[in-house]
This record gives sequence, C-alpha cells and structure tokens, in this order.
Amino acid sequence: MQLSSITADAVSARRVGTDRLVAVWLIATAALTFSMVVIGGVTRLTLSGLSITEWNPVMGVLPPLGDAAWQAAFAKYQQIPEYAQVHYGMSLAEFKGIFFWEYLHRLVGRVTGLVALAGPVALLLSRRIGVNGAAPLFAVPVLVLLQGVLGWYMVESGLSVRTSVSQYRLTAHLALALTLYSYCVWQAANRLSPAALRLDPIIVRRLHLVTGVVLGLVAVTILAGGFTAGTKAGLVYNSFPLMDGKLIPDGYFTVQPWWLNPFENVTAIQFDHRVLATVTVLAVLTLVGLAVRLRVPNPVRLPILLMLAMVLIQASLGISTLLWAVPIPLAALHQAGAVLLLTTALLSHNAVRAPD
Repeated sequence: MQLSSITADAVSARRVGTDRLVAVWLIATAALTFSMVVIGGVTRLTLSGLSITEWNPVMGVLPPLGDAAWQAAFAKYQQIPEYAQVHYGMSLAEFKGIFFWEYLHRLVGRVTGLVALAGPVALLLSRRIGVNGAAPLFAVPVLVLLQGVLGWYMVESGLSVRTSVSQYRLTAHLALALTLYSYCVWQAANRLSPAALRLDPIIVRRLHLVTGVVLGLVAVTILAGGFTAGTKAGLVYNSFPLMDGKLIPDGYFTVQPWWLNPFENVTAIQFDHRVLATVTVLAVLTLVGLAVRLRVPNPVRLPILLMLAMVLIQASLGISTLLWAVPIPLAALHQAGAVLLLTTALLSHNAVRAPD
C-alpha cells in the first residue's frame, strides 16, 4: 500500500513537472510571437514590408553578403510599384535600412518556428508525453507554418500593382498571429493552473459570460485596428473625440456596395475602430464593477484589474497616436499594448472557466 502511494506521488510529480515544461515552452513561443507582432508593426510603419521581394524560407536565412548581392536585392526592389511611387530615388544605404526591418521580422519568424517545433519533438523523444498528448502541442508549429505562408501571401499582394499590401491580407495575417499567441497563452494558463476555481456556479456563469464578451470585443477591436493600419486610416481625422468637428462624420457610406465601407472607406474604418475601442473600455469597467460586487477571489480579481489598467493605457496610447498623426514609436507601443490587453482578457476568461 505504501509502495503504491509512493508510485502515485512520483507519477503525479512527473506530470506536474511536464506541465511546467510545456508551459515554459508555450510562454517562450508566445513571447516570440509577441515580438513578431511588434516588429511586424514597425516593419509596416517604416514602409519596409516589401523590401524583400522573394520568399526563401531556407536560403533567406542569410542577408545579402557583399556589394553584388546587395545591388541584386535592390534591383529586384526597384522593379515593384512601391519603389517607383513611394521610394523612387532612394539610395542603397536607405534600402538597407528598410531591408533590416523586414529581414528581422522574417528571422524572428524562423526562430519562432524552430522553437515551436522543438518543444513537442523534445517532449516526445524524452518520453515526457505520448503521441496522444503531443497532438495538441503540434498545433503550435502548424500555426507558425501557416503564419509564414500567409505572410508571404500578404507580401505578394503588394509586389505587382499595389504600392502596399492588401488590408484584407494584412488583417488576416494579424488575426492568425493572435490566434497562435492566444492558443499558447491559454494552454500555458491551463497547465500552470490546471484546476478551475470552485466558485458559486451562478457567479462562474456570469463572469464567464462577461469576460467572454470582453475578450470578443478586444479581439474585434484589434482586427478593426488591422484595417485601420492597412488603409492608413489613422492619418486622417487627427482629432478626438470629434471627427472633422462631428461626433458622427460625413462620408461613412461613400463606397459601393455599402457593406464594403467598414473595410475600404477610411472614414468608416477609423470611426468603427473608435466606437469599438470605446465600447471595450466601457465593457471592461462593467466587468470590474461586477467583480467588485461579487467579491471574487484574488486569482480572478488580479487579471481583471490588470485588464482595467491595460485598457486605460491602450486607450491613451490610441488617442495619442491619433492626435500626433501616427508617429512610429507611439504606434508601435499601441500595437504592443493591444496584445498585452488581449493577454489580460484571455487570463481573465481562463480564470473563470467552468470546472472540469
């Protein structure tokens, strides 16, 4: 009986240790994905995303080496519309400057892919997990691979006719990155806190519903921000809270058919992003009030309070970015803040998940 108890304890300890290893790997992958989103934002803001006109997942690991290689890369860039209409006459040194950001973005993407694949492979080979346990983990490298393919599909949209990438493909690329990030954060939270809190079922249902609504609002607002970035809608109506002196601006339905306005009309795109951001702030305030009234325990209260702080910071960054006509440092911080806000929303929703 005593031997059986010792064996069970050993198995339990090994399981806990494995969960922690998996969580560390997931957090590392999430951190790399976060850096990819931020670097990708800087790449877009500096108009660097089309500087590399080919997709070579293996050979592209190395940047151009030597003057001849740099001249060849520059010559390829000079053949696309962006060079002729946006960067015409730029020097080789200036080209190297925009090349750096796109190269760094792709390099971090490759590192993310290697880390994402190494985790489940190492756990399988060390027999810390079985084939069945590895299946959910291999979703991570698959998502990274899809992200790379979608990233090239996005870049390809700006190489022939357009001088920038499609806002649809840009937002899809952002959405997939955030899906990867959210999956890693959620799975890591489950493994670091495997047992859901034993709260009153009515309280759990209320909080689960409200945190879910807030999480959905945060996600939709970020995607609306993707369209704002992809159409450069942040460069117009640089005032707050009014747009061109009005609460509801003229020109919302200037694109036909009408349902394309939220995706192609800069007036509608910026207005929608503002409204969604405002509703998100109000939803978070409502959630905080509910949590205070229900006197939720610290494991639930902490991520909600962090979300409150983050949504206020993010709103301030968004307004400042708008008023200052999208300076690169502020815009990059705003994009990073969006991911951090999403993180707090995920952790808040995870903290009130229903017990297994």
